[in-house]
Amino acid sequence: MPHTRAFALPTALLATVVALTGCGASEPVPETTAAAGGDGMTTYPLTLENCGREITVDAAPERVVSLDQNSTEILLSLGLADRMVGTASWTDPVLDSLADANARVPRLADNAPSYEVVLGVDPDFVTASFGRHFAQGGVATRDRFAETGIQSYLSPTDCEGAVSINGGGTRTIALTEDVLYGEIRDLAAIFDVSARGEELIASLQERAAAATDGVDFGGRSVVFWFADTKTPYMAGGLGSAALLAKSADMTGVFSDQSDDWRAVGWESVVAADPDVLVLGDLQRDRFPGDRLDDKIAFLEGDPLTSTMTAVHEKRFIALHGAEMNPSIRFVDGLEKIRAWWDENRSTL
Repeated sequence: MPHTRAFALPTALLATVVALTGCGASEPVPETTAAAGGDGMTTYPLTLENCGREITVDAAPERVVSLDQNSTEILLSLGLADRMVGTASWTDPVLDSLADANARVPRLADNAPSYEVVLGVDPDFVTASFGRHFAQGGVATRDRFAETGIQSYLSPTDCEGAVSINGGGTRTIALTEDVLYGEIRDLAAIFDVSARGEELIASLQERAAAATDGVDFGGRSVVFWFADTKTPYMAGGLGSAALLAKSADMTGVFSDQSDDWRAVGWESVVAADPDVLVLGDLQRDRFPGDRLDDKIAFLEGDPLTSTMTAVHEKRFIALHGAEMNPSIRFVDGLEKIRAWWDENRSTL
């Protein structure tokens, strides 16, 4: 379950990344400094500013653990399955296009693994999308990983300066897709696959432009429901779901809230009577109402929620959890919203 999270400015490469020229070439890199199988665009040691910390990698990591599905799918999309020794914290099935590569990577846990389990696969690098993994009570702090010689990277989508939003901070800057692209560039540079990173970004940008071209909900109201039927988690106005809403010109019912996902009462949702309900179809069975069918059954069966116009009219857009979190799958979310719009706009 995501808590509130923040998007910082794209992570800066501080001094040691070789810059691409206008034609896409790079300065020569000595063969001994480039990662095996890399594109030779990174010079090591590489220093990055990452969520208020300065991290330095001396060579492309050989044994990486990804603590979140979002991070895992970026690494797999960059062709780095052979460097991965573990994944964790899944809400949904992996993208079909990444299934074969993902099958080669051990899943350490469906949710968060223990520190001992992570150490058991002997990683030299750990990535996370959500700062709770690096907070007290999580998997382990970044300092604790560093004590054992394991470098760590936290997605800039979870940071405002040194503050982790998912780790207990508050978002004040609205999410933009540029921060996600910054994460892709960081990881591509760390593993010396910058050309692959740029190809991935270009593909996502092209798909996002096509998905949003001509889509206009005219400011109609929307609620994004992530999980839980008792105290439902609904999207606020600065996070990843808010970005999806803005891209389609929808107005979030809880857009005045800074939390990415705020636990609210059903009375406030019903009183707002949103035009559209975006429902998280999570495949994890962690909270009541994780799955789409359970959400719809609740909405239609509860005496209070069944009174909403969107429920009567079945104005439901189903998105996977990974499509509602900051990840490369935000584009899949945009494409699903576009498909719903094309089919239902005449009835709105």
